[in-house]
Amino acid sequence: MDILISGLLLGGTYALIAMGLNLQYGVARIMNLANGEMLVLGGLAAFWLFVADGLSPIATVFLVAPLAFAGNWLIYRLLIRPLVRRAKTQGQLDVDSILSTFGMSFIFVGLMVTIHGEYFTYSYLADPFSILGTTVAVNRLVAFIAAVAIGAAICFWLYRTQSGTAVRAVSVSTEAAGLVGINVERVSAFAFAIGGAVTAVGGTLISTFITLDASMGVIFTMKALIIVIMGGVGDIRGAIIAALLLGLVETAVATIIDPGLTLVAAYVIFLSVLLFRPQGLFGRRAS
Repeated sequence: MDILISGLLLGGTYALIAMGLNLQYGVARIMNLANGEMLVLGGLAAFWLFVADGLSPIATVFLVAPLAFAGNWLIYRLLIRPLVRRAKTQGQLDVDSILSTFGMSFIFVGLMVTIHGEYFTYSYLADPFSILGTTVAVNRLVAFIAAVAIGAAICFWLYRTQSGTAVRAVSVSTEAAGLVGINVERVSAFAFAIGGAVTAVGGTLISTFITLDASMGVIFTMKALIIVIMGGVGDIRGAIIAALLLGLVETAVATIIDPGLTLVAAYVIFLSVLLFRPQGLFGRRAS
């Protein structure tokens, strides 16, 4: 039971990390290697406001979300859109976006180190809470509930609203979406901005129980990429389930075998999916 509950809570953390990248890569077709740095920026904002002004990280979410949305929208318009317009193939766009966002990640790291330094941590809702005999920290439970709520809201938007239908159409085929009158560029920019906002919010919540530093964004990016590939590119429901599965597997490996092998287990799963089911555990095979 300890493994199950701890694994699900860890999976909720991973879902917060991965949902934003899934929107950016699955819809806007941009492999954003600065995704992890955006998450750390969200955590840094929560740290600053909590230490300086005593503002709750939960309240900080409502400041970070619109600011991150606006910032990522500008990044898409100023940096990504020219790459999209000049790319003749998706392969060329992938290469250009990887190189440009990789460089952007270094800019973010440099700015964070210059402004604050490397490590930052604080204590918020760290009180113990018992679930079916397993003791967990309240902040991890809050992050899990937030992940479920955000995932449910995104799924409702994607599958029950007209704008969400347009987003799903772009994720399936930009050419076909354009033919039926969808403004592909606008939808892609919106999806990229929403993805960045979700990532920053995830960082705000995760900062309540993880010590962050400016240079650890690459770890979050790699975890997010593993989950996106596992769940199926563009499939939010698949990403959430894949995140929970990864959390359970890593917790089981850490508890039963050795904590040092959790990263090995994650990459074994990742490579297995790439080899035997490249469309992801919940994705559809291309016709």
